[in-house]
Amino acid sequence: MPTEITDGVYDITCLDEPGGKRYRAFLFVDGTPTLFDTGLASTTDALFAGIEAVGVEPERLVITHGDGDHLGGFDGVVERYDVESWVPDQLEANTEREPDERYGDGDRIGRFVAVHTPGHEPEHHSLIDEERGVAVLGDALSGADQRGLEAGRFHLPPAVYSTDLNQAEESLERLLDYEFDVGLVYHGSSVTTDASAKIDRYVNFPGK
Repeated sequence: MPTEITDGVYDITCLDEPGGKRYRAFLFVDGTPTLFDTGLASTTDALFAGIEAVGVEPERLVITHGDGDHLGGFDGVVERYDVESWVPDQLEANTEREPDERYGDGDRIGRFVAVHTPGHEPEHHSLIDEERGVAVLGDALSGADQRGLEAGRFHLPPAVYSTDLNQAEESLERLLDYEFDVGLVYHGSSVTTDASAKIDRYVNFPGK
């Protein structure tokens, strides 16, 4: 079932495997209903069930990056909901349906601003709604509990799943220009209080 993380923002977890592997999407229902990422191709039925449970169908789809657990359900979502689809301009999307729009660093998609945060993948972007204080961080960060640490904080994604972990860490500095309380991540638990301040402390830890 979907979980309302903050007002009008739903975590739709499509698959939750032992060991903290979670595959999810996020649905914003205010304004133009916007779905961020699509889960795996094999989890689209669970995604559709979650969207049905929320009761609001997406009109826009935004992909943060091209990993299979974010892009895999793209064709299914576009076919079912006839959404306006957006993908990063660096992404070679191996999808049957062509994306409607491309976006890059600093572009706006509705009320969201795109921030290029490469490292996990070269095309990776985070999408920030400063007015509401919510950031879709993609896999720029994970919830610390993915690594067995305290929930409510961030950690870099595992190196085995990242193309350049040093670059991923450097990219976090680009998020410090924005303020948001809620940081939505796809693996581990999202951070729902003081998210941008916690990223600042993570980046500028004592002794760095």
